[in-house]
Amino acid sequence: MEINSKIEKAKEGDQIAFTFLLDFYWNEVYGFMLKRTENETIAEDITIETFSKAFDKIATYNPDFQFNTWLISIAKNVYIDLLRKKKTNLFIEITDNEDQQAYNIADPTPSAEDALIKEQNLSRLLLCIKELKPHYQEVIQLRYFQEMTYQEIALKINEPLSNVKVKLLRAKKLLAEIIERNR
Repeated sequence: MEINSKIEKAKEGDQIAFTFLLDFYWNEVYGFMLKRTENETIAEDITIETFSKAFDKIATYNPDFQFNTWLISIAKNVYIDLLRKKKTNLFIEITDNEDQQAYNIADPTPSAEDALIKEQNLSRLLLCIKELKPHYQEVIQLRYFQEMTYQEIALKINEPLSNVKVKLLRAKKLLAEIIERNR
């Protein structure tokens, strides 16, 4: 009964209810994906994306079905999408000799134009990040610029792991909206 009330509160946008649902179902969804992927990082990424999609579409949740079943079906779809993307990105097998020839031809150093474009894109991204609230800026900075793990971020900002995951989820979503708005 408590789960149903949390789901209803989450549908109304209650952040505490979202956090409760994330904590309550995280291990089940993560464990399900870990069995399928046999890779902790991929399973974690799929689980985060699953909760992101679920929270975005929570208004469409049908209470006639179990919430965990709904989450698992979202996770399966996210995983299928990931497999499809991988399938389209398959590499052609080449010999070591061909690989060396390609390496000798390709100049890995960026051109002046490439460096300028990269610098401009980074500058735009940093301006967009500055539009986020400070606590979102902090988790984005720690995760993507200092490349800290979720656990390291949780220790650094002295918050539970689930809060860090939710904050990163929200920060990425808000950042995407800011970037889209500034185009």
